[in-house]
Amino acid sequence: MKRNEVGEIMSNEHAVDMFRKTIPLFQALGDPVRQDLVLLLAEAEKMNVTDIANQSPMSRPTVSHHLKILREAGIVGTEKRGKEIFYFLTLDQTVVQLKQLINIIEQDCIL
Repeated sequence: MKRNEVGEIMSNEHAVDMFRKTIPLFQALGDPVRQDLVLLLAEAEKMNVTDIANQSPMSRPTVSHHLKILREAGIVGTEKRGKEIFYFLTLDQTVVQLKQLINIIEQDCIL
């Protein structure tokens, strides 16, 4: 929100829209388990669910569930090789979204 010349608060629809677009990203990254998965994938180029589960205290189905949330948020991508699915970080679009949100907040919301 920004104040106009009279000091009244004006809403900034563009900033609100951008913030709403990034909510799934914040929700996905808000969970410590998913944060750990992101850090694990940051250390490896690509990993399958079994490899990830072997390096985690979580079960394979739990790992799959969290990877699905990260994939839906655009934080991880998948590559199928035969019967196996490999997961990898896809942070380019995520970083672009966050930068856009920060720029909008700096330009339109900070008094």
